[in-house]
Amino acid sequence: MKQQTFLFKGLSRRRVEILDAKTKDKLCFLDKVEPNATIGEIKSMFHKSHPQWYPARQSIRLDPKGKSLKDEDVLQHLPVGTTATFYFRDLGAQISWVTVFLTEYTGPLVIYLMFYFRVPFIYAPKYDFTTSKHWVVHLACMCHSFHYVKRLLETLFVHRFSHGTMPLRNIFKNCTYYWGFAAWMAYYINHPLYTPPIYGEQQIRLALIIFLFCQIGNFSIHIALRNLRPPGSKTRKIPYPTKNPFTWIFLLVSCPNYTYEVLGSWLGFTVMTQCLPVAFFTLVGFIQMTVWAKGKHRSYLKEFRDYPPLRSPILPFIL
Repeated sequence: MKQQTFLFKGLSRRRVEILDAKTKDKLCFLDKVEPNATIGEIKSMFHKSHPQWYPARQSIRLDPKGKSLKDEDVLQHLPVGTTATFYFRDLGAQISWVTVFLTEYTGPLVIYLMFYFRVPFIYAPKYDFTTSKHWVVHLACMCHSFHYVKRLLETLFVHRFSHGTMPLRNIFKNCTYYWGFAAWMAYYINHPLYTPPIYGEQQIRLALIIFLFCQIGNFSIHIALRNLRPPGSKTRKIPYPTKNPFTWIFLLVSCPNYTYEVLGSWLGFTVMTQCLPVAFFTLVGFIQMTVWAKGKHRSYLKEFRDYPPLRSPILPFIL
């Protein structure tokens, strides 16, 4: 009889109150919430009483200063009583990752081509719509365009995002970074006074091989990561090497897509053009991707007890 009473209580509906994380004011009270309801479903219920805060804009927490709960977290599995108290924070206006990626990658593609074709008001009028006499300038344009076309296609057909949105303000920050560096690099590479690399064709050909090799490697890693997550799922798994040799670097690093991206493709592009702004862009990109890689590496170690111990975040055995 005691066991039956316990089961009945365990399956009884719950009450949920949502307070403002800053003021502690009660924003919403939900009665008769199913114990197997997810945080995502509770967000939808909260949205009905506060239409201005759509689910993607909500951060629901157990503690005012704690971490946001995941949408897939289940009410009955959380450390709450019959009446669950959650705290709400407004994440601000949101925008989809796809929109952000398409915007920040389209910009560099278009901006670089404007400098390449030397549209008016960039260089002296006598250079309007002229072309460079150096073949490395044309090669650099093809490589730069290839890189961003690849990114756009991956955004549309390859990437599966664990989070559907990000804060709207990020699009301005990201576009400033990508668009600004694209303009800075393109200005000097396509400048009428640009001089080719000091070691000539050998340097350019070697850099091209590095660039193309790492573009293929980066794409291979993105495909491998895509195959880990079924469509519409937020499932996380440990990435392992596949039959594709470009993925074997997973044996040594947690984020080989960043390794191929910055230590291969952009380093190759730097050697190819021998241009200081490109080198600076590569350095800044390396610093940022190292931060991202370390964060993902820590996340893997925390989530998976059997995570391969030999892996480094971005550089084998070093970083």
